[in-house]
Amino acid sequence: MISRRGFLGTAAVLASATAVSGRVQAASIPEAPSTKTTAMQPPIFPTSGPDYQPVVTLNGWTLPWRMNGDWKEFHLVAEPVVREFAPGMKVNLWGYNGQAPGPTIEAVEGDKVRIFVTNKLPEHTTVHWHGMLLPNGMDGVGGVTQPHIKPGQTFVYEFELKHSGTFMYHPHSDEMVQMAMGMMGMFVVHPRDLKFRRVDRDFV
Repeated sequence: MISRRGFLGTAAVLASATAVSGRVQAASIPEAPSTKTTAMQPPIFPTSGPDYQPVVTLNGWTLPWRMNGDWKEFHLVAEPVVREFAPGMKVNLWGYNGQAPGPTIEAVEGDKVRIFVTNKLPEHTTVHWHGMLLPNGMDGVGGVTQPHIKPGQTFVYEFELKHSGTFMYHPHSDEMVQMAMGMMGMFVVHPRDLKFRRVDRDFV
């Protein structure tokens, strides 16, 4: 039976290890690009890996990524944003990386993706990857498959993309409020086989 002193010592070691892990993890977080403009931006063409026809996000943009070994890394930031729907008509919303809806995420079937999600909202949040086949712990349902991401915290999602298709991401943490405030975005997974339903143009 473990003594109280032994328990406290073990707890201190675990806390220290967690703190170190957190610092290392924070140091490895990729930059979080952001934009305030609603102008449509050019798509991002693949510079490595399988070729594909990148999507054009109407009134939006594609989230850049970096390669870290075999992993394609993205950084989403959940935050309040201001969206101008018409000249002089500005609305306070919640979104990702300065936009609502958030930027489009693009990858290829078979890619391993690591997505850092930083919460700059005044309440907790998560990200659910709608329609994707994932490990249960990566499904983004706050309080069920993962802890809620508290304000100021960053959570890391890691999974392999098993199927191609057009999906979306959105919160599953106070989702009725957060989705109504604008928190959603598209996740496009291109087929690894270039001949499978090849398209000339692709829009979301």
